[in-house]
Amino acid sequence: MKITHHWMREFVPLGVTPAELAQRLTLAGLEVESVTPVAPPFSGVVVGEVLGVSRHPNAEKLALCEVTTDGSNRLQIVCGAPNVRGGLKVAVAMVGALLPGDIAIKRAKLRGVESNGMLCSARELGLGQEQDGIMELPAGLSLGVDVRQALDLEDTALEVNATPNRGDCMSVFGLARDYAAAHEGRYLTYAALPVRAGHAAVFPTRIDAPAACPVFASRVVKGVKAGAQSPAWLRERLRRVGVNSISPIVDVTNYVMLESGQPMHAYDLDRLGGGITVRMAKAGERLMLLDDKEYSLDPEFLVIADDTGAIGLAGIMGGRRTAISESTRDVLLEAAHFAPDAVAGRARRLGLFTDAAQRFERGVDPTLPALALERATALLLQIAGGEAGPRAGDPCRRRGGAGRVTGVGELAPQAVSRACSGRWCRTRMSRRSWVR
Repeated sequence: MKITHHWMREFVPLGVTPAELAQRLTLAGLEVESVTPVAPPFSGVVVGEVLGVSRHPNAEKLALCEVTTDGSNRLQIVCGAPNVRGGLKVAVAMVGALLPGDIAIKRAKLRGVESNGMLCSARELGLGQEQDGIMELPAGLSLGVDVRQALDLEDTALEVNATPNRGDCMSVFGLARDYAAAHEGRYLTYAALPVRAGHAAVFPTRIDAPAACPVFASRVVKGVKAGAQSPAWLRERLRRVGVNSISPIVDVTNYVMLESGQPMHAYDLDRLGGGITVRMAKAGERLMLLDDKEYSLDPEFLVIADDTGAIGLAGIMGGRRTAISESTRDVLLEAAHFAPDAVAGRARRLGLFTDAAQRFERGVDPTLPALALERATALLLQIAGGEAGPRAGDPCRRRGGAGRVTGVGELAPQAVSRACSGRWCRTRMSRRSWVR
C-alpha cells in the first residue's frame, strides 16, 4: 500500500526525512519498495485569480482572461479550457516558468493576441491525467503563493509492503502507530468525534452468518447534495496514493479505509429492496459487481443481500445494482467486520484483487467499524451535506455499551485509541504497541 510522509505525520511527529522513515520502517519488518516525490519538478507557478473572461476575437474556442496574481497586476492570458470563469482560483505559470517535460513558458501571441503566461491543468503540472480543463484551486488560497507550497507538493509517497501477518499496518494510522511504538513515541492522534443524529431512520439488517460477519454497522445519511464535488485536498491526497477520485461518497469511503484500515461501502438507499441480510450465497446465485462483470457463486461465498437477491460480495466488492451514482440523494454507509476465513481465497477464485479483500484476508480490527463510520459520516456531511441518522448494528449497541466514539488527543504510553467507550470493544494495538 502507499502512504505519504506528510499524511503519516498528521498522526505522529516525524523528525526524519522520507528516506530515513523508509529505512526505519524496513528495519522494523515493513519493507518499503519505493520512495518517490508526489509531484514532478516545476517552478514559476503561482496562485492567481481569474477576474474576467471575454471571447477571443479570432478563435471561437479560445477566451481572453484577465488574471491577477497579487491583487493589483493584470495579466492577459489566452486560454481554451471550457471551465475557465471569473472568480476562479487557478494555477498560473508566469512568463519564465519551467513545467514538467522542460516546457518553458514565454510571452507569445495566440491567433494574433498576446498571452502573458498560462493557466495550467493538473496534467500539465504532472498532478493527474485530467485534461478537460484547468485546475480549480481552493477559493481560500492566497494570491501569489507558489503552487508547490499552496498544495503541499513537497511531499513523498512510500510504497510499503506489509507481510501477510501484519494486517494492522494496512493503513496510514496503523503504520504511524507501529512507528510510534517501535521508536518509543509519546504522541499519537486520531480524531473521530461522534456525529449527532438529525433523523431517526435506521435501515434493517440481519446477520445469518455471525461467525463470518460478527459486526455490520451502518448509518443512513439523507439529502446528500446533487452535483457535490470532492474538495481538492481529498482528490489530491487520494491521487498521491494511487486512488482515482470518483465521487464525494466513494472518495470518503476510500479515504477512511486508507486512513484507518477499515474497508467501507456505500449503497444508494433508493436502490435497496427491503432489509439487508448477510448470508452465504446460494448455489448458482449470480451477482453483477462494480466491475460490470457477472459472477456465479456457490455457498462458500459470503454475500450481502436485500429482499431481491445478492447486492455485494462481502469483504471484496459491492454490486452494480445498488451502486452510488450522480443521482444518489440518500445513502446507506456500511462498515462491517468480516472474518479472514470468510474472505481468504474468494477474490482470487474469481480473478479479483481489491483493497478490501487484501485487508480482510490479513485481518482487520473488529472494533474499527464504529470509529470508521463516525469518521466517514463527518467527512461526508462536511463535503456533500445531508442529515445523518443514528449508528446501528455495532457491538456496543448490541451488548449494551454506550456506543459513543471518543476523540483521541494526546495518548499516554498506557493508553489506547478506542472505537467506542464500551469495555468490550477497546481497540487492539499492534503487537509492539502499548496495550492497556
